Amino acid sequence: MRLREFWQLVDEVFGPAYGRSLAREQVLPPLGNRTPVQALEAGVQPRDVWHALCDALDVPDAERWGDDEHRQAPPRSR
Repeated sequence: MRLREFWQLVDEVFGPAYGRSLAREQVLPPLGNRTPVQALEAGVQPRDVWHALCDALDVPDAERWGDDEHRQAPPRSR
């Protein structure tokens, strides 16, 4: 997942205003108690940030991938 795709999913799944607010303010323990923006700036892979954000907000797998029905779910890092 590229950074551009991360932000596109944030906008599609959470809405532009709410999603951007979440990315700036939601502290996520799996990301070292950082916000998604802080984690991205620290070099955490966008797919890992995306999974952590969706997990924290209980977003079902079927709703995580936005409007593009052909978009493939990015695998979790191991």
